[in-house]
Amino acid sequence: MKPRWAGLAFLITVIVVLALLPVLVNNYWLRIATGALMWAGLACSWNMLGGYAGYINFGQSAFFGLGAYTTALLMGDPLGLPFFVTVPAGIAVTAIFAVIIGAPTLRLRGAYFAIATWAFAEVLIQFATVTNFTGGIGGLNLPPFLDERFFYFTMFGAAVLAYLVTWALFEHSRFGLKVKALRDHEPAAEAMGINTSLVKLQTFVLSAVTASVFGSIFAYWVTFINPKSVFGGDITDQMVVMVLLGGLGSLWGPAIGGVGLFVVNRLIWMYWGDTAFYIAILGAAIVLVVLFLPNGIAGLFARRRKSVTVLDKAVGKLVGDGEGGRG
Repeated sequence: MKPRWAGLAFLITVIVVLALLPVLVNNYWLRIATGALMWAGLACSWNMLGGYAGYINFGQSAFFGLGAYTTALLMGDPLGLPFFVTVPAGIAVTAIFAVIIGAPTLRLRGAYFAIATWAFAEVLIQFATVTNFTGGIGGLNLPPFLDERFFYFTMFGAAVLAYLVTWALFEHSRFGLKVKALRDHEPAAEAMGINTSLVKLQTFVLSAVTASVFGSIFAYWVTFINPKSVFGGDITDQMVVMVLLGGLGSLWGPAIGGVGLFVVNRLIWMYWGDTAFYIAILGAAIVLVVLFLPNGIAGLFARRRKSVTVLDKAVGKLVGDGEGGRG
């Protein structure tokens, strides 16, 4: 119980510090903190499908961009809708696209699924580039709102909600057990009566709409978007590396990787300018994680115990094995 209480105390301390941050730092560092929260949330959204379900998605930026463009279009002329009305609209648009794309592509596995999702994001980039209502390559402007505290607390609330949803659905519910079961062994999960097609689609949609929320906030925050800035493949690439570095399929891994890599990115930009050095760091991080931290940084803090999958536990109960292991 002591480690659990210590972890809870640490979490409460972090939340209190984050809540008080606007009165502790200036607007420059508050803007960096806002970006760090956004990337922690985006990494969390990718981890829902890539980490918990085991489906590597290289098109997550598509849903980030759909949220951003929905907000930009609805807030701009001639509609001029309030920001908080556009967020649920972005969620609805993204959910529709996620169902349409997810239903056929989730029948694929491995590299085939990854390529299909990447192609979807590339299609949206080209579509947004050549159409007039999206502003084409020139992009779209949003009404400026120069209040860093507003965007910080909005991003903070979205990030907290994303991790609460992850904690409730993927760590402490039957739905989470089903997701992990299909990740461990999909045919065996189907044999146990799990509707894997439905579970995968639900996870895909949830992952997509979470990214959409951060896309909506991002668009209003920066007041200008174009196809490359919100649909670009480098956005998804960073999510993947952040999750791998922090810990694939863990609750806090995406937060560790997302905040850590984004802060490193900003520090490099501050002291060395906008160079390709950050890309080299991303590559080095991938190599180090693969070689020395297969479970990410979060794996260093996990208790050392025998690796037991969800299916192992279920089978163990059926045969009367108290530990649920394979022996």
